[in-house]
Amino acid sequence: MDNVEEKVIPMNRRFLLIPVLAALLGLGPLVMHAGELQAQIEYPEQRTRAGHVWDRDIPRYLSTLGMRQYEAHPATQDPARLVTAEDTRRWEEELSNWGRWGDDDTRGALNMITPQKALEAIALVEEGRTVNLMHMAEFHPSVDGWRFWPGEKWLTSVNPETGEVGTGAALDAIRFSTHDGTLSHLDAICHYDRRPPLADIDPDYRVTYNNHRHPRTELSCQGDVGVMGMGEGYVTRAVLVDMPLMKRVEWLEPSTPIFIEDLEAWEEFAGVTIGEGDALLIRTGRWAKREAEGPWKYDQGGAGLHASVLPWLRERDVSLLVGDAVTDVQPSGVEGFGRPVHTISMVAMGLPLVDNGYLEDVAATAREFQRWEFMLSWLINQSDGGTAVPFSGVATF
Repeated sequence: MDNVEEKVIPMNRRFLLIPVLAALLGLGPLVMHAGELQAQIEYPEQRTRAGHVWDRDIPRYLSTLGMRQYEAHPATQDPARLVTAEDTRRWEEELSNWGRWGDDDTRGALNMITPQKALEAIALVEEGRTVNLMHMAEFHPSVDGWRFWPGEKWLTSVNPETGEVGTGAALDAIRFSTHDGTLSHLDAICHYDRRPPLADIDPDYRVTYNNHRHPRTELSCQGDVGVMGMGEGYVTRAVLVDMPLMKRVEWLEPSTPIFIEDLEAWEEFAGVTIGEGDALLIRTGRWAKREAEGPWKYDQGGAGLHASVLPWLRERDVSLLVGDAVTDVQPSGVEGFGRPVHTISMVAMGLPLVDNGYLEDVAATAREFQRWEFMLSWLINQSDGGTAVPFSGVATF
C-alpha cells in the first residue's frame, strides 16, 4: 500500500467517531449529516496507487484526439427500419416484464432458467470440452479501456520502496473498473434506470426494473436490488450467433447493425432455434479486429444489435444477452437514445447483459464441432452494491 493510502485510512477511522460523539453530545447538525459523512468515509477521493487523483474526463478527452468520428449506419435510417424515440416509449410498456415474477422480483429474465432448463443444457454436453468466455481487464492503457478507472496490478509480497522480494509466498493485488472496456462483465439489472427519451422521468428517484426505486441522493444497486439479487449462478442452453461466419468476413465493420432477419437467417444457417431461457451470444468479431488492427473506440463505433430487435428478444424470451462489445450498435441510429437495447432490455424486460464477452475461442470450437448450441454456466460474484461483476462464463460442448 502506498504512503497516500496509509495516511488516508487512519484519518477515515478517526472520522468514524464523529457521528458517535455528535449523538452523545446532542449535536443535531452533525447527526443530520451522518449519512453524508459515512458515504465520504466509504468512498474517499479516488486516487491511484501512485497517489494521483483520478479524473475520468481526462482519458475520455485524450481518447477522442485524432480519432475517427462515427455516424449511424445508413441502414438504420431506412424508413422501413427506422426506430424513433416514440417507438422506444411504446416498447417500454409493451415489452415490460414488471410484475411477471412478482412485485419484489429482482432476477428478471433469469427466472426462466429453471432446474429443468439447466438439466436440458447439461444434456447438450457430448465432447466434454470447456471454453472460457471471459476477457480480463487489461493493466495497460488503451483507447478502449481505462474509461472509468485505470487497471492496476502489483505484487504485495514485494517491498514497494526497496523492491525487495519477501521470503513468503508470491502475493499480488489488482484493482480495476467493473465496467472497463476490456473486461467481460455482467451488468446488474439495476445498472440502467429510466432516462430520457422515455416519458415521465421521476425527478427524485432512479427507477429501475420492476419499479424498484432509489433516491437520486443515494447510491443505487444496493441490497437485493443490486447484483446480489440476481442469484448466485446459472446453467442454461446457449446459442452462439456468429455473424462474421455467416457473412463470410473476419469481423463486422464498426457501426454495422444486426437486424431480426440476420438473427433468423443465422437460425437457418446453424440449424438452431433460439427460445425461452436461452443465453444468446452475439459475435461481431470485435476481439478479432482488435487483435489484427489494434483497439478503437468500439463504444462509439461498434457493430451490434439494432433497436428494432427488442420486440424479437422479448418474443423469444431469452434469459441472458452476451455481446462481444456493448451489444447495441454504435451509434444506435435512434435519435436522442444512445443505447436503447441496454435501456429497454434491463429496465423494462429485466434482461441482463454481458458487455465485452470474449467469443473468439467459443466461435472456433463451435466451428470445429459444427454446432452452435452448448451448455453455458457462470457464477455471479456476490458484490454488495455492485453495478457489475466480471463475467465468469464457461461454455461446455
